[in-house]
Amino acid sequence: MRADRNWVQRNLGFDPISEPPPRASFVRGEAPQTPEDFQREIIDFDSEAPEGREFLAFSTATGLSRFTDIPWPKALAPVPASKLTRKSSAALPRADVLVVTWTVDEGHALSRVLTPGKDSRNDYLSYTHNYAKISADMRNFCPAKEAKRLGAYWTTKIGSKLVVVFKSDSHMSQDGPKMPNIEVWRQIIDEVRPKLVITTGTAGGIGTDVEVGDVLVSSIVTFDCTAKFKNFKVGNESIAHDRYSSASANTKFFAKAKELFKANAGQLPKTNTRPPKIVRAGPKSVNTGVLTTDFFGFDTSSNYYKLKDLGRVSEMGDAVLGLVVKEMGGSAPPWLAIRNVSDPQIASGNLSIRDQAKLAATIYKGYGRWSSVCSAIVCWASIAAL
Repeated sequence: MRADRNWVQRNLGFDPISEPPPRASFVRGEAPQTPEDFQREIIDFDSEAPEGREFLAFSTATGLSRFTDIPWPKALAPVPASKLTRKSSAALPRADVLVVTWTVDEGHALSRVLTPGKDSRNDYLSYTHNYAKISADMRNFCPAKEAKRLGAYWTTKIGSKLVVVFKSDSHMSQDGPKMPNIEVWRQIIDEVRPKLVITTGTAGGIGTDVEVGDVLVSSIVTFDCTAKFKNFKVGNESIAHDRYSSASANTKFFAKAKELFKANAGQLPKTNTRPPKIVRAGPKSVNTGVLTTDFFGFDTSSNYYKLKDLGRVSEMGDAVLGLVVKEMGGSAPPWLAIRNVSDPQIASGNLSIRDQAKLAATIYKGYGRWSSVCSAIVCWASIAAL
C-alpha cells in the first residue's frame, strides 16, 4: 500500500494539504510545523477529547464509540481487576506479563481489548514510583513532566495469567538527551518480574506490501540513531545502530486472533484490499523486524529517510527495551515487539517532506486507534499461549 492525497480523501473525506482540518482538531490548537510538533501531535492526540471530537466531526473517521465487543474464546476473555487499592507511589505489582503501550490513542485501544470497562485515561492508576528521581533527568514539557507521572496502569487476567497493562508517559523521543526511558524500563521490569514483556502500539509501514491494520510480531529490534542520539553511549559503547533479539513468539492463537480482528476490521480504511494479517519477523532477517529511529521519520516512495531494508516498520522506542534486557543478562525475561501499521508508505510525488508528514500524521489520527485494536488482540494471543 502507498498512500497519497487521493488515498486520504477517499478514506477520511478530506485532503489535508488543500483542506486542512480546523485548528481545534490539533492537540495544541494549531497545526504541527516541525518534526518535533508532528511527534508530539501523534503521542498526545486523543480521539475521545475535544480535539478528537473536532477531527471526527470534520472527517469521516470513526471513534471508539463504534468499538464492537470481541467474541473471546471460552475461559480466555480478559478479566480486568474490579479495583486497585495500591498507592500511585507504590511499585508495580508482580505479574506474569508486562504489556507497555505509548500514545494516548494506543492506550484507549489497548484498554478496550485487554481491560474492558477500564479506560487508560479515565480509570487506570497513575504510576509515580521514583518519579521525582527519574524526572530530574527529563526535559521540561515532556509528556511525563506535564502529567507528573511515569505512566498509568491496570491489571487483568487472561486465563491463569496475571497481566500488568502499562500506558507509558515516558518516551525515548520526548524525555531528553539523557534518555531516562532506560531507567523507566529497568524499574518496571524489576518490579513486575514478568515471564514475558510486550511493547506494543502503532508504527509506520516500510515498503508497499503492508496495509493499515497489519500487525508485525518481532523479536528483533534495531536502533537507527542518526539525530539526537547518534552519539549516545551506554558505558563506553555507542547504541546508534545496535540490534537486539529475543525468543520467537508462540503462534498457537494467531489464527484465532485473525478471526477476532473481524469484529472491528470494518473501521479500517475502506480501500484496504484484504483483511489485516499477522506478520512475523524472521529470526535472522533484520529487515523484517522493528526499526527504532531517533527522529520523526516515515517511509516514503523516494526513501527520503533511508528506511528501506532496515526493518518492516519504524517507531521511536522499542529498541530501548532490547537494550535494557541485554543489560540484565541471564535474569532477563523474553520480550516481543507487537506493532500495528497505522500509516503506510507515503507517495512523495511533488510534495514537500512537511506535506508528506501531514499525510502520515493525518492517517495516524484517522486509524491509529483501530489498527491498535489489531495489535492488542495479538498481545492477547501471545499471552494466552504462555
